Amino acid sequence: MTDWLAIAAEISAATGQRFTPDSPRQLGGGCINTSVLLTDGERRFFVKLNEASRVAMFEAEAAGLAALAATGAMRVPQPLCYGATAGRAFLVMEYIPLGGRTKADGPALAGRQLAALHRTTWERYGWTRDNTIGSTPQPNAPDRDWVTFWRERRLGHQLRLAAANGYRGSLQTQGARLLDRLGALIDHAPAASLLHGDLWGGNLGYGPAGEPVIFDPAVYHGDRETDLAMTELFGGFGRDFYAAYREAWPLDPGYEVRKILYNLYHVLNHLNLFGGGYLAQAQQMIDRLLAEAG
Repeated sequence: MTDWLAIAAEISAATGQRFTPDSPRQLGGGCINTSVLLTDGERRFFVKLNEASRVAMFEAEAAGLAALAATGAMRVPQPLCYGATAGRAFLVMEYIPLGGRTKADGPALAGRQLAALHRTTWERYGWTRDNTIGSTPQPNAPDRDWVTFWRERRLGHQLRLAAANGYRGSLQTQGARLLDRLGALIDHAPAASLLHGDLWGGNLGYGPAGEPVIFDPAVYHGDRETDLAMTELFGGFGRDFYAAYREAWPLDPGYEVRKILYNLYHVLNHLNLFGGGYLAQAQQMIDRLLAEAG
């Protein structure tokens, strides 16, 4: 059972104001964590809950939200505090009501803001700490070579997890061939942009004033095309979003092939998280990429 008094005490300490919540209200959405709205009638906070062993996941998410917020490019929920109590890990952050009326220029504004976010760069690919993609560990040890980083920390990592989960055979043999051919597919030298890392449609919303809001990140520095590719994986963000992004920062030739490579990471992660329903899609993507690599 969640110790709400202990969490309220952490909120009080973090804000410098006593916080005595009413009954918590569980919110919908999400398949990894439990989400709760906690309020005292005046102030409202968004709380994520999971098993106590997941506290490091919340610590990394708080650091990712802080990194995104520090750019000033897009609105994100401000992290407040995290920890573990009564066998439950928790992350408390700003509550931003979503689902308000989206302004006509909302998607275009989101595209421009994402391009501005991607202008924040680092000298290496990766991040200062590991985190998670969903609940899957995501290694971020920095590397100065993007192909190496993608081979070892992204596709290779997911393929190793898939093998441990029993997905062997052609997925592994063809996957190994693909890892050897990455240099033929990643044929540009991208900036090491700050990335949201898990930017599908469920992680972009619009706040009370119609402003774009991003949340649930899996932050690291890498090719900005990985964020753009992820936006297209489960339906897309609309023509105005992509037109505005490309106007702010045009993409390099070859993106249409590279987006398959970058989305393969997420399809493999879904295979590892949710099971064999994603196996055929992953194999088809690998076959297409091998054909493109020649």
